[in-house]
Amino acid sequence: MLRLYNTLSRKKEIFTPISKNLAKIYTCGPTVYAPAHLGNLRTYIFEDILRRTLKYNGYQIKQVQNITDIEDKIIKKMKQENKSLTEITGFYSKIFFNDLKKLNIEKAEVYPKATAHIKEMIGLIKKLMAKKIAYQGQDGSIYFSISKFKNYGRLSRLEKRKIKIGARIAADEYNKEQAQDFVLWKRRARDEPSWPSPWGAGRPGWHIECSAMSMKYLGETFDIHAGGIDLIFPHHENEIAQSEAATGKKFANYWIYGEHLLVHGQKMAKSLGNFYTLQDIENRSFKPSSFRYLILTSHYRSKLNFTWNSLKAAQNAMNNLIYNLQSTTNNQQLTANNDKKIKGYEKLFLTAINDDLNTPKAIAVIWQIIKNKKISNTTKKKLIIEFDAVLGLNLNKIKPFKIPPAINDLIKQREISRTNKQFIQADALRKEIEKLGYVIEDTDSGPKAKKNYEY
Repeated sequence: MLRLYNTLSRKKEIFTPISKNLAKIYTCGPTVYAPAHLGNLRTYIFEDILRRTLKYNGYQIKQVQNITDIEDKIIKKMKQENKSLTEITGFYSKIFFNDLKKLNIEKAEVYPKATAHIKEMIGLIKKLMAKKIAYQGQDGSIYFSISKFKNYGRLSRLEKRKIKIGARIAADEYNKEQAQDFVLWKRRARDEPSWPSPWGAGRPGWHIECSAMSMKYLGETFDIHAGGIDLIFPHHENEIAQSEAATGKKFANYWIYGEHLLVHGQKMAKSLGNFYTLQDIENRSFKPSSFRYLILTSHYRSKLNFTWNSLKAAQNAMNNLIYNLQSTTNNQQLTANNDKKIKGYEKLFLTAINDDLNTPKAIAVIWQIIKNKKISNTTKKKLIIEFDAVLGLNLNKIKPFKIPPAINDLIKQREISRTNKQFIQADALRKEIEKLGYVIEDTDSGPKAKKNYEY
């Protein structure tokens, strides 16, 4: 049985979907004003593991991931670069989808854009106005009255924070230690994109966007809402309030969050200026799959400190994994108990991944299989590729190889140079071998060549 940690209850719960064989998931997507940083990408990888694990357990998936293409930061970017809304959002949306592809993150079924769902947002605000839970402020904007929603703070345990009764905030993000009436519809400001509404021209607040889009595609109540831990308050707290106030129904059954990716002990964030992008790691000759592997070595609910050394270690581990899968030797034959061993590993992997997506334990099972000399390489590869349906490291694309005679000749020449202490020549030969797509690893038993696989 699949168990997931539900932040709403603060405990692991057996996943029981509303519909028997269908998991409905809403995952908060990017605000497209800049490339996603590695912390954002860690969240998208965790959500991909969640999706893949549900599929591995036999569920069909309907995942919705929004594209926030109207928000304060986007408008600020438009003014800074003197570009239109679609120029900014189109450019960064393309980068986002390219990053997903490089990281082998499966596509969601629906990617709704906020600007294409203004009608649904206005309809939701109308319901809240009719129930007198929302009101029009003196500035002409529409606000949600948190004092009229008795369960406000249930997700974030807000009783430990201060609620500033009667105070309003028009910004999309605000003091994370103080709840205030939040904006649903912003009255039009000069030189900003706007849409007509019953309350005058304006644009939606950030929080109402996700409520309207999730309910349109998944219904008024759905299974899982997932995202980064920083979204618990105020974003998701506000989503719950406006959604449940409008419908009278529970918004989502499971709330699942990925922890921060740290850099130098601080959370990675654009606001702090301490972030790296996928392009940054590629510029240092690291592969996106190495970053994915690094993320999988830590549980999604644990903080992970990013360093270049940890990424290098992850890339080395990936290379070692690939080398083992590329091997064409198959000296070890199946034993009489091989079927039992295979079922044992399958149980170990399923137990790990179904225990709240425990990817570190799942990775450990992979290495146990590789180190087991009583299982044939063919069987090892079959098992590992089966498990990679969850891990998403693209291991099914790895093909067996033999070192070409020309490469073997260069390796022998390099060994002669090293023996004769002609290190400049040896280094030049190593570089030549690498240009031809192979990596040399010097071991106690002699040099080993590995294909520099573009995974």
